[in-house]
Amino acid sequence: MSALCEATGADVSQVSHSIGTDSRIGPKFLNASVGFGGSCFQKDILNLVYICECNGLPEVANYWKQVIKVNDYQKSRFVNRVVSSMFNTVSGKKIAVLGFAFKKDTGDTRETPAIDVCKGLLGDKAKLSIYDPQVSEEQILKDLAMKKFDWDHPAHLQPTSPTTSNKQVSVVWDAYEAIKDAHGV
Repeated sequence: MSALCEATGADVSQVSHSIGTDSRIGPKFLNASVGFGGSCFQKDILNLVYICECNGLPEVANYWKQVIKVNDYQKSRFVNRVVSSMFNTVSGKKIAVLGFAFKKDTGDTRETPAIDVCKGLLGDKAKLSIYDPQVSEEQILKDLAMKKFDWDHPAHLQPTSPTTSNKQVSVVWDAYEAIKDAHGV
């Protein structure tokens, strides 16, 4: 919905509010986001895909595969919007990232959209200043060093040293420090 709203000039928060007045949906269900994360939702959808395929329902399986694809699309679309809003490059620009975990009030970074967003910005050589009071610097750097889906492997198989340049990523413990002199938040 957020992509459609942006394309048409609609206010996604008004659309979300309107749809949320339907008691079957509720006001908290539709909140525009960069994408969903967490350790279960994508895995559960992929299990649903498998069950549909095993039961001869390829059209239904394809529907649920598209949910995963749209989630990935949201993350890359967000990165592209940030880059295009900064004259088509974030190279050398400081971007503040406020929140790294997949949802507020948790230190859980499993499948957080922040990983893909940060990697996308780093791919254009942005300088990231990341603030999340619940997530350690070690965890953030480890997540940014991993290849997609490596977190499913045992800890002893994880990279021992981050491949992301410390010159490109700084983890700070104050939101004001993160946004100080930032080109974007």
